[in-house]
Amino acid sequence: MIELRSHSWHVAHGRSLDVGEQSAIMAIVNVTPDSFSDGGNFEAVDTAVARALACVEEGAAIIDIGGESTKPNAEPISATEEQGRVLPVIEALRGKTDALISIDTYRADTARLAISAGAHIVNDVFGLQREPEIAALAAQTGAGLCIMHTGRERPKLPDVIDDQVLFLSRSLDIAAAAGVNRQNIVLDPGFGFAKDTDENLELMARFTALLRFELPLLVGTSRKRFVGAVTGRDMADRDVGTAASSAILRLQGAAIFRVHNVAINRDALAVADAILRTRAKIGGRTP
Repeated sequence: MIELRSHSWHVAHGRSLDVGEQSAIMAIVNVTPDSFSDGGNFEAVDTAVARALACVEEGAAIIDIGGESTKPNAEPISATEEQGRVLPVIEALRGKTDALISIDTYRADTARLAISAGAHIVNDVFGLQREPEIAALAAQTGAGLCIMHTGRERPKLPDVIDDQVLFLSRSLDIAAAAGVNRQNIVLDPGFGFAKDTDENLELMARFTALLRFELPLLVGTSRKRFVGAVTGRDMADRDVGTAASSAILRLQGAAIFRVHNVAINRDALAVADAILRTRAKIGGRTP
C-alpha cells in the first residue's frame, strides 16, 4: 500500500512546498510559437501572465514557464531568444502571485537569469546531464530542481525501470557532487521523452518501482501521444485521458502533476487523494 508521506520541497527565495500528503499541480504555460499543444497561444507577455493567473485560480501551486519547445524534432532556438521569451513573464508574475514559478530549461544561463527574475524552480528535461552547471546553480541559490529522465541522445537499456534507475542515479550523483540538498530535488520519469506507447504504459504500470529513490515524484502525461494512442483522441481532446492517468499515478505514489488543464486534473486528483486518505484511515483492509 502506498503511504502518504509529507515532503517539504525547498526552493529558491526561501520558499518551500509541502508535497506528498496532498497532490500538487504544476500548470504548463509555454511562451512559444511551436509547443506541441499550446504553441502560439501565450506568446505575448500579458497573455501568458493572464493564463498563469487563471491556472492559479483553478488550483495550480506551481507555474512552469517554457520558452523552447521540447517536442520531438522541434527547431532549436538560441539562449538569447529563449530568455527574451521567458524573463519578462517571470518578472511580471513575481509581483502578481504567491504561486511558485518554475523555469523549464536545460540551459544554466537561462536558469540563472530566471532565478534572478523571480523563479523558484528549475525544470531540466535533460536531468542535469546536458548542462551540469545547473546543479551548481541550484546549490548556490537554493533553487528547487526537477530532474527529468529522458531517452533522447543516448542508448537506452531494454528494461524501462532499469533505464530510469541508471539515468536518474547519474543525475543524482551530479547533484550530490555539486552540493545540492536532497530536499531541493524532485524526480520526473519523463513520460513521452523517447518512449513509445508500450514503454509509457509499462512505466505507468510499474511506477511504484521509482519510490525506491525516496524523493517526491513529478509526472507529466498531459496530452501526450500515448494518451492519444490509448483513447483515440486528438491532442485537443486528451484532457480526460490525462486526468485518468494523473489519478492512476497518484494512487501509485506520484506527488506533483504537470498539466495543461488544471481544473479537470484538480478534480481527478481530489478523488485520488480522498482514496489515499481513506486507505490510510482503514489500514489497507480489504473485504
